[in-house]
Amino acid sequence: MKIVIPGGSGQVGTVLARAFVADGHEVVEIGRSPRDVPWKTVRWDGKTLGDWADEIDGSDVVINLAGRNVNCRYNDENRRQMMDSRVDSTRVVGEAIANAANPPKVWLQASTATIYAHRFDAANDDVTGIIGGSEPDAPDKWRFSIDVAKAWEKAANDADTPRTRKVLMRSAMTMSPDRDGIFDVMHGLVRKGLGGTAASGKQYISWIHEQDFIRSVYWLIEHENLSGPINISSPNPLPNRDFMKIFREAAGVKIGLPAMEWQLAIGAFFMRTETELILKSRRVVPKLLTDSGFAFEFPDWEDAARDLMKQWE
Repeated sequence: MKIVIPGGSGQVGTVLARAFVADGHEVVEIGRSPRDVPWKTVRWDGKTLGDWADEIDGSDVVINLAGRNVNCRYNDENRRQMMDSRVDSTRVVGEAIANAANPPKVWLQASTATIYAHRFDAANDDVTGIIGGSEPDAPDKWRFSIDVAKAWEKAANDADTPRTRKVLMRSAMTMSPDRDGIFDVMHGLVRKGLGGTAASGKQYISWIHEQDFIRSVYWLIEHENLSGPINISSPNPLPNRDFMKIFREAAGVKIGLPAMEWQLAIGAFFMRTETELILKSRRVVPKLLTDSGFAFEFPDWEDAARDLMKQWE
């Protein structure tokens, strides 16, 4: 297959491209800056059509991952970039597919599990899950993240691509041992003794092991009956308290200092990020994937954490 990955320079794009190339597929990464990687890279600006669109014409799969990193302070400029980078890139990818003489069979469009409501009572699946934004206790910054996710998906849905199946990948955190990835950053905190319970510890963490993420993407490519919003996450999210306890055990760290909400706010300020990434309860499960027959290699965090630690070491 020829697989085109706009916005593929981040952790998730690298995980996918590496796996696709290893399996013998042709990969084209479209990004703002060329990289020294073992697959083709093409430059774009993320908002206007150009020569890069020629790569989409005749391809088999497009996986659009473009969007500014959300691990930042939500000031006005960063908010604008987070919104515009997602909406503009999705719109122009849709235009490239619509204009293609031989468009791809499937367009996998990045979205996020953050789109769901902050809740503890039940899990949000991709059939009955509650879209967030109207929770009475949700801070303004949380509602902004949901507005971004909604606009992101709307840009994909608005694209007129009748010959291309569309899948909106509502992904949880992809855990891989790559340096500077989510697992690596969390592991660094754990090793410093800072991997304790955050605030109440009741908020759920949704995640997926890199191997299951890769396998789920292949599954979505191969199963033509799957379209629209699809949750990509382990079927077993955990409360923060339990998740971090297992993380510490896998890392061989006995102590993890807990942090109150005000302490997290101070830490987030100095780390130039937001507490939403820690405090929002993301209890997400992949009903459509599992109902279609997909079986996880790492459904439980205990096994996933141990495997990731072995790879990291």
